[in-house]
Amino acid sequence: MLAGKNITLGVTGGIAVYKAAQLASNLKSGGADVRVIMTRSATAFVSPLTFQTLSGNRVYTELFEPVVEWNVQHIELAAISDLLVVVPATANILGKVAAGIADDLLSTVIMATTCPVLFCPAMNVNMYQNPVVQRNLAMLKDLGYHFVGPGQGRLACGAEGPGRLVELDVIMEKIQALLSPSDLKGLKVLVTAGPTLEPIDPVRYLTNRSSGKMGYALARAAASRGASVILISGPTNLQPPLGVELKQVETAAEMFKEVMEYFPRVDIVIKAAAVADYRPREVSGQKIKKTGSKLVIECEKNPDILAELGRRKTHQTLVGFAAETSNLEENAHQKVKDKNLDLMVANDVTLPGAGFGADTNIVKLVYPGQYVLPLPVMDKLSLAHRILDEVLKLRDNRQ
Repeated sequence: MLAGKNITLGVTGGIAVYKAAQLASNLKSGGADVRVIMTRSATAFVSPLTFQTLSGNRVYTELFEPVVEWNVQHIELAAISDLLVVVPATANILGKVAAGIADDLLSTVIMATTCPVLFCPAMNVNMYQNPVVQRNLAMLKDLGYHFVGPGQGRLACGAEGPGRLVELDVIMEKIQALLSPSDLKGLKVLVTAGPTLEPIDPVRYLTNRSSGKMGYALARAAASRGASVILISGPTNLQPPLGVELKQVETAAEMFKEVMEYFPRVDIVIKAAAVADYRPREVSGQKIKKTGSKLVIECEKNPDILAELGRRKTHQTLVGFAAETSNLEENAHQKVKDKNLDLMVANDVTLPGAGFGADTNIVKLVYPGQYVLPLPVMDKLSLAHRILDEVLKLRDNRQ
């Protein structure tokens, strides 16, 4: 979502300036064209040369400085920006904008721009909690400015509390959301993710290798495009995406219960979870001791959540996932038919770059009627957006 986007990064004077340098690098790596405006205070912490090197563009520091080509500098920067991000956003810049003061290049560009402006506050905890700063924050939010953070924890000054710059991946997530289309606005999307755990005794359980990355990417992408998203997740080590309602479960039975509760109220269901097909028939209340050369565990079938959704669906668009190790297309076609799916996302988990836990995936989109659309290897967030594109096409065709 960053490729080809023009992002202006406003950098003000705070200790978190060094994190802004890494953000500039991350944005550039994501394909964005990054232009940096530094206040005089910011240059006391980090040299403009650092941001010039990381962004690949000249760094702007002065409102009145000679230019090679004739243009009004602050108007030009404001006009070309798809998004303006201020990192760190100090009490000073927040107060200036709230009061309509434009006395340096950054504040002037903010006043002149019509693109979304994202503030990432970072300051001392007492400054942040000052009623004047809180009033300015509330005023700017009411005016339509966007915010992410601050975080909570130990600050550079040694104090504890709110005021830390939030983690860069949270800022990146917010940036991607602001740059994404709002074509899912008004729709409710249910995503399942992760593995399930089927207990054997208080210590052991049956599970699988799912990391949940694909499901979380789908939830993140849907939320960034304006959807109201419910994420029902088995146990993972992942942070829930911004703006997503998270329901955590462990077993297939728990996931079945949650999914069926929400299903009538949603428009799109994407079942990316790797749900255990079987569970132990009996669960021991005590740890099973090692008493012989063999341990036999009798299992029974878990409910097939996807098949049940296919039987119950009315207006919903239903998308399933199939992780296979052989006969990929044949198995996927059969599941599309048997489970009454609108789309199946099938992948061969034995392929490099497509297995559990990877940051990329290689899939084939399988539709009713034997049509198959192979997709190249791509990162999971990009694939999530691609899947959502196809879902919207299916809904448009149905209408």
